[in-house]
Amino acid sequence: MLPTETAETDIPLAEVVNAEPQETFEEASPEMIAERAGVDVTSYRLPEFPHPLRRPFAALGWIVRALFGIGSLIVMLALIAAIPIVNFLAFGYLLEVEARVARTGKLRNAFLLLDVAPRLGSIALGIWLWLIPLRYLGLLRNDAYWLDPQGAASRRLEFFVPLAAFLVGTHICLALARGGSLSCFFRPIKNVRWLLQRWRQGDYWAIATAGIQDVVQRLRLKHHFLLGVRGFFGALVWLLIPSALLAAGNPEQPATFILSVIGGVLLLFVLCWVPFLQARFAMTGRWKTMFQLSAIRQLFCFAPIAWLVAIVLTYALSFPLILSKVYLLPQDARWFITLIFIVSIYPAKVVTGWAMHRALKRQDWPWFGWRWMVRALLAPLLAVYVFVLFFTPLISEHGRAVLFEHHALLLPAPALF
Repeated sequence: MLPTETAETDIPLAEVVNAEPQETFEEASPEMIAERAGVDVTSYRLPEFPHPLRRPFAALGWIVRALFGIGSLIVMLALIAAIPIVNFLAFGYLLEVEARVARTGKLRNAFLLLDVAPRLGSIALGIWLWLIPLRYLGLLRNDAYWLDPQGAASRRLEFFVPLAAFLVGTHICLALARGGSLSCFFRPIKNVRWLLQRWRQGDYWAIATAGIQDVVQRLRLKHHFLLGVRGFFGALVWLLIPSALLAAGNPEQPATFILSVIGGVLLLFVLCWVPFLQARFAMTGRWKTMFQLSAIRQLFCFAPIAWLVAIVLTYALSFPLILSKVYLLPQDARWFITLIFIVSIYPAKVVTGWAMHRALKRQDWPWFGWRWMVRALLAPLLAVYVFVLFFTPLISEHGRAVLFEHHALLLPAPALF
């Protein structure tokens, strides 16, 4: 249901965060939730920003590295989101962003993997740059073969192209073994010297394995994949029946219109609560919190304005996702669409986590007029969104299946699977 007035003693505040009955709301803070979930929020902290006046070049380097890391992170999530099943991993990363901001309330904690993303971006950029000359040589070889298969140029390229591929492949492997920083891809001689030194000392495999294991551990693939799967199905349980009723209406059969009306009304209520149920699940790590609506209704009363901002931003940013369904790009170009999805969904997840944090940190009830004003605004705004959603099958190549996708709350991909 939409936010309704609840008495301040209707729901024990301890129930808001699954605390014991004797605990108070102040004890059930975001920090305590993180501690119960076994999360160390100090690991979120970025390296300290250098003083811009005392160390201007270090500060500039910090900014460039951070921007490069954010861009690499977004592109990486877009590429992952374009792969069926693996896109649950991208969704898990987005939920983790929401959980981090909900626990700490700090924007700088919204960019997870910022310590790993620059390195992954450097690896992708370095490999891409070294593959460009190989592609060019391959085109030359093909042209020479079709123009003069027995000519000297064709014979030379037939020998030189495989040799160049071997040398470039070896160089890329050595650059990865040294750590994969961008400078490693442009210092082949140093890479060879490093390999010879490691070979003499006999620790090449140990160092290379340790570096790979460190990156994999930081990515926490299993954790984020399971988080995405559980968060997806938890939201789908709420959205499935209202979406099915909304899709049941047929313009050619007016009698079925009542089903769409019922589905639209139910969906209006569900869309109001699911973003915060999902955020609370990501924060606590307990799937049952996806269905504790009374706790979310209670938390709404502590920060109604923040929740209004989060809901409006979430569904306003989903409109580009709806418009992207008018024409589906080929499979190999789908990552570009998922890039739009990630850029649209990422800020919504950050603001939703911020709203959840504000609700958990508040210790007093705001003026009741704010709550009623937010309720009066939410109903027509969500009704407009549901109304637009009802007509999306007319412009989408997915037809009525688009009503079940809900990219703002489910997978950030053009299709569910």
